[in-house]
Amino acid sequence: MSTEIRSQQKKITTHTLRTMKKNGEKIVAITAYDFTFGKLFDSAGVDMILVGDSASNVIAGNETTLPITLDEMIYHAKCVMKGVDRCFVLVDLPFGTYQGNANNGLQAAIRVMKETGAHGVKLEGGEEVIETIQKIVQAGIPVMGHLGLTPQSIYQFGSYAVRAKETHEAKALLESAKAIEQAGCFSILLEKIPFAVAQKITQQVHVPTIGIGAGNACDGQILVMHDLLGLNNDFHPRFVRRYANLENDIRSAIKNYANDVKTKQFPNESEQY
Repeated sequence: MSTEIRSQQKKITTHTLRTMKKNGEKIVAITAYDFTFGKLFDSAGVDMILVGDSASNVIAGNETTLPITLDEMIYHAKCVMKGVDRCFVLVDLPFGTYQGNANNGLQAAIRVMKETGAHGVKLEGGEEVIETIQKIVQAGIPVMGHLGLTPQSIYQFGSYAVRAKETHEAKALLESAKAIEQAGCFSILLEKIPFAVAQKITQQVHVPTIGIGAGNACDGQILVMHDLLGLNNDFHPRFVRRYANLENDIRSAIKNYANDVKTKQFPNESEQY
């Protein structure tokens, strides 16, 4: 798609996303971490890109999301934003930038907005981050909440198992969703919770819910790009649907390239000066 055509498309905003929920139109979201994929996803009609702290796993090779820094998140977000004309772009606030200190969270969010040009931030947690959400929203920065399985708390949970399976936890999750909506979140990401719980939350809050492993009652869906594109075939959670098998395709392409170099078939006469 040409730059001229893309620039003429209406930009997705928080108002757009709320209207989509109201009209029953599903929201398409995906993670991205660089210019090339940001541009591809934007031109393909994605509504929302999350520059996720999952970069710690799929880009940096860490076991958890905890090691990634604010500077690294800002770098990835700046790269993505250079390829985006239409879709709404959110950036994860990494572990340690907002937990327990609302002022630190505000300063981290301000840095993200000023240095990247992104459209909002996402942070994990319920009542314990209410003050942080309020401070960031009062500064004019859109905030997406994140409930259910929150990867930054993985050592507290002890596993990546489904959350809110028990009645008391499901009830607490619903109350948390209402609380962070009241605090000003424009949207809530629900991760790895039962369909019925996500459905109830989606019905009872007025802001869009985005699911990952939370069933199809959510107002939208998100997947990590590496999972969707089949770039990580060692990861097989139930909620991932692979729309390509690029890991095998890329490995095959590189093997063919290496063979052509070894056998002096590349470059040929038409590929040299």
